Amino acid sequence: MGKYNLRIIEDIRDLYLYDFGIHIEVSPDAEQKAMLEQNIQMALSKNDISLEDAIDIREIKNIKLANQLLKLKRSQKAESDKEQQLMMQQMQAQQQMQVQQMKSQTEMQKIELDTKSKIAVMQAEQQLATAKLQAEAELKKVLMAEEFNYQMQLRDISERALQERETQREVAKGKRIDQANTQQSQLISQRKNNLPPQSFESNEDSLDGFDLAEFEPR
Repeated sequence: MGKYNLRIIEDIRDLYLYDFGIHIEVSPDAEQKAMLEQNIQMALSKNDISLEDAIDIREIKNIKLANQLLKLKRSQKAESDKEQQLMMQQMQAQQQMQVQQMKSQTEMQKIELDTKSKIAVMQAEQQLATAKLQAEAELKKVLMAEEFNYQMQLRDISERALQERETQREVAKGKRIDQANTQQSQLISQRKNNLPPQSFESNEDSLDGFDLAEFEPR
């Protein structure tokens, strides 16, 4: 080997392989593989990783790296699930807000319709009341006119009856005066001619304040 090479061997005999950049990978035994597979199956059953993640982990020959990748995939899956759950919560909150807004709009529309309906009913009632008052006023006007006409007719009838009665009274008075004059003439003739007394019978003994007995002989 030579003196020079022997000296180099003596200098590096206390160094480790990783000091030279040499890495030795030891193939996993059956127990390590079974443990890794158990961890993979447990992660799959809990939905901590996907089937694609399990395939990628199984392809790694280094058990340590495989477990680290398993941890990484579980962490990524948990973070993804958390983000997805947060997104779902936000979507649900937004949907609930939209439902509440639609409900509020429906309530507002219902209130608006109810208000319009009440206003329409009030307007109809006011119009009906106004029409009723107008009809009553017109009817009262007609009745007052009819009453006035009846009163005028009654007054005319009363005046005509009074006038007719006065006329009849004047006629009767004239007849009584004529009769009285006739009887007076007969009495004068009786006195002059010394005739027997005459009897004047009448259903009326007075003529407007004077008695026919005044014309009897004394």
